Amino acid sequence: MAGELVTRQQALPPPGENASLIGWARKNLFSSWFNTLQTLLALGLLALLLRPALVWLFEQAEWRVIQDNFRLLMTGQYPIDQLWRVWLCLHLLAAILGLTWGVWVRGWWYIGGAILLILAVLAALARDPAVRLHLLILVGSALFGVGLGWVGGRRLLGRTLTGAWVLYFPLVLLIIRGISGGEGEFRLVPSNFWGGLLLTFLLTVVGIVVSFPLGILLALGRRSQLPAIRWVSTAYIELIRGVPLITILFMASTMVPLFLPSGVTIDRVLRAMVGITLFSAAYLAENVRGGLQAIPHGQYEAAQALGLSGFHTMTLIILPQALRIVIPVLVGQFISLFKDTSLVTTIGLLDLLGIGRSILANPQYISYQHEVLVFITFIYWSFSFLMSLLSQRLETALGVGQR
Repeated sequence: MAGELVTRQQALPPPGENASLIGWARKNLFSSWFNTLQTLLALGLLALLLRPALVWLFEQAEWRVIQDNFRLLMTGQYPIDQLWRVWLCLHLLAAILGLTWGVWVRGWWYIGGAILLILAVLAALARDPAVRLHLLILVGSALFGVGLGWVGGRRLLGRTLTGAWVLYFPLVLLIIRGISGGEGEFRLVPSNFWGGLLLTFLLTVVGIVVSFPLGILLALGRRSQLPAIRWVSTAYIELIRGVPLITILFMASTMVPLFLPSGVTIDRVLRAMVGITLFSAAYLAENVRGGLQAIPHGQYEAAQALGLSGFHTMTLIILPQALRIVIPVLVGQFISLFKDTSLVTTIGLLDLLGIGRSILANPQYISYQHEVLVFITFIYWSFSFLMSLLSQRLETALGVGQR
């Protein structure tokens, strides 16, 4: 036994081989003459393909169109004197994200440091003193959250953090919409003034938060032993999955008002949120159902042997395991939902892509299509990549695919 342990220890690679960038490159890129040749050819091909793009990006592109319309791309036609509400939501988000990083993540500091560095650089380059101040407050809020989470730990702040995330999204909708109908600080801002990244973010958050529990209920309904519940759930899932999202949006925008009493109207943004939620819930239901089918039947028998009811068996034993299995699929669905919000331009809402199209419709900026589309692409990619990173961290913490 001792000899076997010594053999295993001797078979491990030296610590410095994987700890340094040079060691990693030597092992993975230049381990043999053939791998070295492949690496050099790949680098040459990348340089050949990327050089024209980099030349255009840093020398030929006219980014003035983004500077002139940055506020429009971020918040649409939201009143200028009420932009402090948007900044308030961002400050709260930075604090909660920092707290989450300090309590649950406690790793990947290079990613967090890179984000804070980007915010600091943007603050240094900002022309407007108010924008510079708000960016610095974002950095301070995130650092304060990280410090508080690191000191408090999961035991003291775990439940508080969960409650903060649950309350944050309704609070954001309340802050953005307003309360009073007069001319006060929290006056109502109609949704037709919401646009840009702000509208994209709100549609995505509402779609994810509402469709997730609805999708779970539909998945459980499709596996129910009661025929009526099973048939209704199955019919809904198959009907929604059989039509494209743009059809759901058109129906929510044009047909829903036909069924309402005279004089009753529903906001266009709310109709879009309902359509996106109903569409996403059908796909989430099938993803969750796949996780439920992957749980061995012995788990049910063990729960019955312990005397657990059907409700406790599902909520305490089966459902947590099923959701852990399908985390990659769920996050993929959330990323797809985030990108699919661009379809709301077909019903007259100006999200990030819609604002970009309206900018290009201006004769002054009609020749800057590449710059606007590249910027919008970068925004979509950044948020999608961030969700993917968080998914990988969650999968590692929960041991998805390992146990």
